[in-house]
Amino acid sequence: MDHQTFLTDEIQDFINQNLKVNFAELALKKNPFPSINYPEIINQIVAKSKSKEKLPTWFNTKGIAYPNKISIEQTSSEITAKYKASLIKGDKIIDLSGGFGVDAYYFAKVFKEVYHCEMNKQLSQTVSHNYSVLNLKNIHCLNDDSLDVLKQLNTKFDWIYVDPSRRSDLKGKVFLLKDCVPNVPELLKNYFNFSNNILIKTAPLLDITLGLSELQFVKKIHIIAVKNEIKELLWEIEKDYLGLISIASVNIENEVIHRLETVYRKEYNTSFSLPKTYLYEPNSSIMKSGNMDALSEDKALYKLHQHSHIFTSDKITAFQGRRFQIDKIMSFQKEDMKPFMNQKINCTTRNFPLSVEEIKKKYKIKDGGNIFAFFTTNINNEKIVLICTKIK
Repeated sequence: MDHQTFLTDEIQDFINQNLKVNFAELALKKNPFPSINYPEIINQIVAKSKSKEKLPTWFNTKGIAYPNKISIEQTSSEITAKYKASLIKGDKIIDLSGGFGVDAYYFAKVFKEVYHCEMNKQLSQTVSHNYSVLNLKNIHCLNDDSLDVLKQLNTKFDWIYVDPSRRSDLKGKVFLLKDCVPNVPELLKNYFNFSNNILIKTAPLLDITLGLSELQFVKKIHIIAVKNEIKELLWEIEKDYLGLISIASVNIENEVIHRLETVYRKEYNTSFSLPKTYLYEPNSSIMKSGNMDALSEDKALYKLHQHSHIFTSDKITAFQGRRFQIDKIMSFQKEDMKPFMNQKINCTTRNFPLSVEEIKKKYKIKDGGNIFAFFTTNINNEKIVLICTKIK
């Protein structure tokens, strides 16, 4: 259905009045607009409600039309799109998998011209309408296959951006790049005819080593987390690049960007120690990078064990992750654990034979409270428990 159908004042009022209701119950009620497909109105309500935190610019702008709710779920958030746009610049960029157009919106702030390719005709029209509402005049919306668009335009771009779809008609949800659409590993040579620089967005679950086995000429990988939850991986590719691959482990919290730059497969100087005064747990993007040892060299911290991936020091220091004061060090023995039975404790395991759930069940521990317990292994290969207080 034409998106203009939903933009009358009457329907927009109905949408805005029902953003916080139970959508399943709303769908069972009588359609107040009999001439319009009710499930499509419900979709507008659900899609807009999903945009409130993720896409505040769209949510707070009058006259925005929404696509299928799945397009909202799959699109970049404004936070991550803004970060992407800070990485690259130039005159012209083409987004080969435009979707709802959030990334292209932010690219338009740093490029003179942006081309948004989208195969779905209705989605392309909706995005074009929204750009008009948002007063963006330097984005061209093209409803066609991205490779055909590249050939038709036959021009050199400063950057190509692509976010391959991770859903396959044959295989369902996929993770290998070669199974995504478009098949970027197969099409790289074609893309290099139109740009020397390619930025690829992939799912956070993609293994870095596996991704590098599928891609050529990777120059830099960005692991982007928002409030310590990894949202996406970005792969910067430069034609014929064969140098060291750098990894940016990024965590964005309250618009503040924390970043640790490391090098893929570099061996960092690591120091080890028994627990000292403070404990440090790296954030998720650093853990994903596999370069946790860089923290020992970069922050002068001591690692508890080669495989524990938590750190300690006698002097408090700034850190990308959680920091704790160690209040008590215990061996993992039944007698030592007795005082903590039936207590509220926040449990974490690192290089430990039991899972958090197994520990909680064994000692009847409940989640919550102000006590933090790390179950881990020290440099003497002893199973220990560190009782801590979190440092804000």
